[in-house]
Amino acid sequence: TAINLGTGRTAVAVSAGYQHTCAILDNGEAKCWGNDNYGGLGNGAGTYNLNAPSSTPIDLGSGRTAVAVATGYYHTCAILDNGDLKCWGYDSDGQLGDGGPYSAGNGAPSSNAINLGTGRTAVAVSAGYYHTCTTVDNRDRKRRRYGRQGQSGNGGTNTDNNAPSSTAINLAT
Repeated sequence: TAINLGTGRTAVAVSAGYQHTCAILDNGEAKCWGNDNYGGLGNGAGTYNLNAPSSTPIDLGSGRTAVAVATGYYHTCAILDNGDLKCWGYDSDGQLGDGGPYSAGNGAPSSNAINLGTGRTAVAVSAGYYHTCTTVDNRDRKRRRYGRQGQSGNGGTNTDNNAPSSTAINLAT
């Protein structure tokens, strides 16, 4: 059975996270479904389980659409049509990149985009268990939090980086 994304709508991108899935539709809207106990669906409703996408798309901001989506462990990030990055959901270890304190669940995207650096825009995003990585327009890689197993790429084994790094990950070895 096909997933009902709305009348005449089709998915152009899909990402499956720990217990939720998100899709970008052919009109740039984003919709998610699955387990929402930490706000990873981005609908602000706090609905525990949503077995189908909501009829209302995620509010990405006035006139904004999604061009990429990444789902992790109860959190989701989307790159918008203007290169902004917005994230929502579980923020136990800074994976949302907003620089804020621990949050058990940010159920909707913030009205402010993630600070990727002056004049920088996102071109790719990937979400993992407790971390998120972003490639910005100058090809730098920025990472957010929880590097106890080295996910942060900064050479350390334990980080506390709740906002995108101000320096790029060194990929030359």
